[in-house]
Amino acid sequence: MSLKNQSQIEQVLTEYHTADQSVIAAKLLPLVYDELRSLAAKYLRRERRGHTLDPTALVHEAYLRLFEKTRVTPKDKTHLYALCAEAMRRVLTDHARARRRTKRGGDFRRVAFDQTVSELAVAEVDLIDFNDALERLSALDKRQARIVELRLFAGLTVEEVASVLAVSKRTVEGDWKHAKAWMRAELSSDTMQ
Repeated sequence: MSLKNQSQIEQVLTEYHTADQSVIAAKLLPLVYDELRSLAAKYLRRERRGHTLDPTALVHEAYLRLFEKTRVTPKDKTHLYALCAEAMRRVLTDHARARRRTKRGGDFRRVAFDQTVSELAVAEVDLIDFNDALERLSALDKRQARIVELRLFAGLTVEEVASVLAVSKRTVEGDWKHAKAWMRAELSSDTMQ
């Protein structure tokens, strides 16, 4: 991302707190679209072949949910990308759930999330199982669940996660270690059932 584009994003986010939010969200989309589309394409490469969503549709649906339905207020560029990544994860999860309902538990396949698999050391992960495990973790420890989400779905570094959550890098590292172990155990038991 160019420095000019980055400063434009920061300027628009600064206006976000004082101006009409729908106008600001419309100004913001062209500035972040290419990066969000790239992130969406990365997510969709992990999905099954023939997925009905494409990167453009995923970005638009996530952006719509984020800014028109929930009216979030991003603090900065990193926080904005974290929120968008979470929205994309929710769109994909809802899409997978709808597909599973349509098939009534029938012909669904597990998909290998490349980063998730390597980070959590599990063979394959079903998106719905992953989301369910993440929700169970959130019930136990919201911050750890948020760290998993930011690290795996937003692709944020430990330092960026610490910034978004306003905690120390050491706190993130400790929580990340525990959350990975917990998720690994949960997802391993899910695949055995």
